[in-house]
Amino acid sequence: QVQLVESGGGLVQPGGSLRLSCEGSGRSFSNDAMGWFRQVSGKDREFVAAINFSGGTSTYAPSVRGRFTISRDNTKNTLYLQMNNLKPEDTAVYYCNADTLISTVIGGKTAEYWGQGTQVTVSS
Repeated sequence: QVQLVESGGGLVQPGGSLRLSCEGSGRSFSNDAMGWFRQVSGKDREFVAAINFSGGTSTYAPSVRGRFTISRDNTKNTLYLQMNNLKPEDTAVYYCNADTLISTVIGGKTAEYWGQGTQVTVSS
């Protein structure tokens, strides 16, 4: 089965840090752009960050730029999101996805890879 599994979420105080992981299985994702999204109950999924197939190009939502860093290790078939200076408004379930290009990842149309996500809660 081809899937992406998110992990690394948890409860953290404002200003704290977390690193999320997204491990692919079933096939290699090394030829795909990948990205992170987040969703609060009752709201649409929101784009957070994306990275191209090689890791040489990345893009971020304005709300997280300067605080979050997306990276990948294609030898491990794994995507990461380093989240620093977390704010309460970062609280959400975080999901990863993959598609051909950064632009198509951001579009969020590849529904088959949405998993359970990992919960990030930022609260004092």
